[in-house]
Amino acid sequence: MTYYNPEPPYQHGDQPKVGILLANLGTPDAPTAKALRPYLAQFLMDRRVVEIPRFIWCWILYCIILVVRPKKSAEKYAQIWTKDGSPLLVHAQKQALLLRGFLGQKINSPFVVELGMSYGNPSMQSAIESLKAQSCNKILVFPLYPQYAASSTAAALDSVWKSLLKMRNVPAIRTIRNYHDHPAYIAALAASVRQHWQTNGKPTKLVMSFHGVPKFHLMKGDPYHCECHKTARLLAEALELTKDEYTVAFQSRFGKQEWLKPYLASTLEALGKAKTKRVDVICPGFSSDCLETLEEIAMEGKEIFKHAGGGEYHYIPALNENEAWIHAMTTIALENLQGWVSTDWNREHAKKEAEMTKLRAQAMGAKQ
Repeated sequence: MTYYNPEPPYQHGDQPKVGILLANLGTPDAPTAKALRPYLAQFLMDRRVVEIPRFIWCWILYCIILVVRPKKSAEKYAQIWTKDGSPLLVHAQKQALLLRGFLGQKINSPFVVELGMSYGNPSMQSAIESLKAQSCNKILVFPLYPQYAASSTAAALDSVWKSLLKMRNVPAIRTIRNYHDHPAYIAALAASVRQHWQTNGKPTKLVMSFHGVPKFHLMKGDPYHCECHKTARLLAEALELTKDEYTVAFQSRFGKQEWLKPYLASTLEALGKAKTKRVDVICPGFSSDCLETLEEIAMEGKEIFKHAGGGEYHYIPALNENEAWIHAMTTIALENLQGWVSTDWNREHAKKEAEMTKLRAQAMGAKQ
């Protein structure tokens, strides 16, 4: 029995390429309980995500959570599902397409961009196998998590390493750890907020909400909490906000243990009770809108704030295909590809890539 998976066909003369692997968390294949069950099982069985002894957690997961939660989660997904599928997947696919076009204007050597998910499809393994099949012998792993966390960034890298374990011919790997304070990323966030304010005016308070993690992660050395606060501080500075004009919160608490505070729900309730005229909420840790931002933040958050007596409530969309964000992705990728690619700029090549990218993006938009 062969331990290693078969290698893709190789022909002498095939030109080696560099692969850029965009890594995101993942999404179910459909907004149904049947599709949610295996997705949630894969996600919640990851030791990076849930650090509870297995013999206890398996009983809770398979006897309680996977019996009750798939149906409830499916109902929430159904509210935000598009005709093209999961919002997270649709946005991530467009980001990959646009990044390919932007990099094509900068790189004058062969490269490939693929999307891989830690859970669900397209899997990390399928993305790496696709890169190898296209003769990529070097791969840059680009997690779409600006702030490093063991439960997100490290989980994505674990998925990459697991895929490599059964490969005979392992490609060279580089990884991007974080970019929470990268000037291009902060500039993209600030441009997104300003664009929203130009259309809707400024709020009384800007809430910067990040995905929560258990507090003991911070106590054991995870830098996520600190990186979130640095992102918030830099964004506030870029927007020239005073300390009274913004606040930081954490959402999506799960279970009874203490998580990073302040909790978003408590923050919105307090702002509502204070009769705050208008609140805008942005989630800087998300590169693409997904269930968490579109349902929990945009819908549930609004209900909490208004029910407590608050005024206007606005959710500022994730960066998605914002041009400033694609530029930032390009900059971050190029910084980490040094020595692997040729960046000799070719005017005709760049012009052709720009035209093709524009046509592909228009075609994708027409399908929506």
